[in-house]
Amino acid sequence: MGTEHLDMNSRVEQFILETQDKTCALLSRLDGGEFTTDYWKRPEGGYGITRVLEGGTVFEKACVNVSVIEGKLKMQSVAKRKGINLQDGVEYKFKATGISISIHPNNPFAPSAHSNYRYFELFGNEKVPLVYWFGGGADLNPAYVIDEDALFFHYVHKKTCDKYDKRYYPAFKKWCDEYFYLPNRAEYRGVGGLFFDDLDDKPAEELFSFIKDCANAFLYSYIPILSRRVNTPFLKKHKEWQLVRRSRYVEFNLCFDRGTKFGLNSSIRTESILSALPLNCVFHYNYVPQEGSLESLTIEVLRNPRDWA
Repeated sequence: MGTEHLDMNSRVEQFILETQDKTCALLSRLDGGEFTTDYWKRPEGGYGITRVLEGGTVFEKACVNVSVIEGKLKMQSVAKRKGINLQDGVEYKFKATGISISIHPNNPFAPSAHSNYRYFELFGNEKVPLVYWFGGGADLNPAYVIDEDALFFHYVHKKTCDKYDKRYYPAFKKWCDEYFYLPNRAEYRGVGGLFFDDLDDKPAEELFSFIKDCANAFLYSYIPILSRRVNTPFLKKHKEWQLVRRSRYVEFNLCFDRGTKFGLNSSIRTESILSALPLNCVFHYNYVPQEGSLESLTIEVLRNPRDWA
């Protein structure tokens, strides 16, 4: 590994703090409301900044969270994937820096969306990391699937991926479909996007540029979609369906999401981990949408992922 890794963590930290400020400012302008800011410290090392907007005119809830943490972990499984031999039972120091964005609009025709980008380092006794990687992705979670929106979201992310490696988009799109899946219901959380982890197949400098472009691509793709749908007229039944779909978002995060489990098991602040959840949802017993309805058509798409780009 070259000297470019020595300061990479601090450079990623600076970038995600800037992205947090930019994203919150943009969402605040759209909504008219302000984000609360909660700065917290982790006893084992590091800090986080949780910023949340609740009960706004556009957003039921939006959170833009940053965490810059460090500590010790037994990482044999990770090292094995990377082809590195670590001593059994030894705890190695890690640093993890990332940003997570979750947006839940009020209008049921405006999709929820999620984005998360992170950087991880694992250390032995040296200052240079034994292992490093980037991870993250972005996915669109509509209550009502609108082809135009899904096509645009995927187009922007494919274009960003193709700039670096034409293999990225098909691989990361497939990974996203497979990851954001509720096996108990045989349906997907949304219409997908990108998801990847353990990414170290190129020089860190190039991957950092890729991550920065992906983070920007999320805003470039999602904000136009939101702007198109935020004032769409809707009925009570549309709002009820949105709450049903929000329950699936909660179900996935609490039962299947690795990031949520890692956070809750790593002494990271619980309020910050769960801030990504929507403010409201419903869990109807044995709910099945009427055949031929818009709701049933959405379920059909969410059970059969499409190639959007």
